[in-house]
Amino acid sequence: MATFNIVPEHNKVFLSRDYTNGTACRFNMELPTELRNNVSESQFKDTVKHINDIFAEAERLSCRSYMEGCLGCLTAYTIFLCVRTHYEKCVDRVALYIVQQNKDVYEPLGVKICDPMERGLRCIEIQYCI
Repeated sequence: MATFNIVPEHNKVFLSRDYTNGTACRFNMELPTELRNNVSESQFKDTVKHINDIFAEAERLSCRSYMEGCLGCLTAYTIFLCVRTHYEKCVDRVALYIVQQNKDVYEPLGVKICDPMERGLRCIEIQYCI
């Protein structure tokens, strides 16, 4: 089992955002060539697809998101000091999903996926052992 304590032995690869369908938060699902020997392509695509699906749910317009916006406006946004928004809950789900996937799938293969919020949703950082 690979450990991730020694940083100099790790290489990094980044999955960039996919803007082909607009500016919604979506990441490329293509397996980087550096990981082809470590990770199966189907497992990798399933992971990134699940992350993309959660972000799509977070950004979907609904009655709930409309009401959150109206309630925030009516309370000068102080309500959000007490209540978490749907988007924040979805971001937490992504973080928990990545932790679970790292533990169950990727760390035994010498790979670690980092939470995209750590990079401001610009990309997903993936560390791998050489």
